[in-house]
Amino acid sequence: MKPSALLLRINKAHYPVSVLGYGRRIGIWFQGCDIRCKGCVSRDTWAHDGGALMRVADLLGWCRQKAAAGVDGVTFSGGEPFDQPQALAALVDGLDRWRKRAGLTLDLLCYSGYPLKTLKARHAALLQKLDAVIPEPYVANLPQGKRWRGSSNQPLAPLSPLGRARYGDHVDVSSDAKSMQIAVEDGRIWMIGIPARGDMAALENLCAARGLRLEQVSWRR
Repeated sequence: MKPSALLLRINKAHYPVSVLGYGRRIGIWFQGCDIRCKGCVSRDTWAHDGGALMRVADLLGWCRQKAAAGVDGVTFSGGEPFDQPQALAALVDGLDRWRKRAGLTLDLLCYSGYPLKTLKARHAALLQKLDAVIPEPYVANLPQGKRWRGSSNQPLAPLSPLGRARYGDHVDVSSDAKSMQIAVEDGRIWMIGIPARGDMAALENLCAARGLRLEQVSWRR
């Protein structure tokens, strides 16, 4: 099967994203996760039969369309992107060819719940095409993580010259105030970003106090 014909199971794709990496970005959330961290706020991305199937070629076309309005990078999250390694590799290869051909300074940042040591052992060739990765599982009983991270065990690892230029100064940057982004699509409210501890419960309590009940939320199953 040609890489462009591969199917990718995604939870959602959104543009613009401004809270998960450098600048104005495309966000792609993979569907399916075998790690399933306790306290995860994206439990709707866990099931491997959820979300929607999409051809990698179609998703690449969507990315090119959105980039016409200006884009600094693409962030892969989930779910677990590396649980679909063939589809992730085809998507990264396509984005890498496109940015080189178009002369775009566009970085590729990937979140993963796997340790960096595991990723290097299993996916070394794929890591060479990424500019930065934020690995390791989310651990709810650890302190809040630094910028763009949920818990303190998660590093930000630049992998390329572009990654070092954009993310090198942020490796050890603390962020007391977490940033969230709100989007309304298809009758649903999407909350994008990494919340501070207790934010989701506080949001539910505030809504309940005003007579609004939240249903089918991503942080409960």
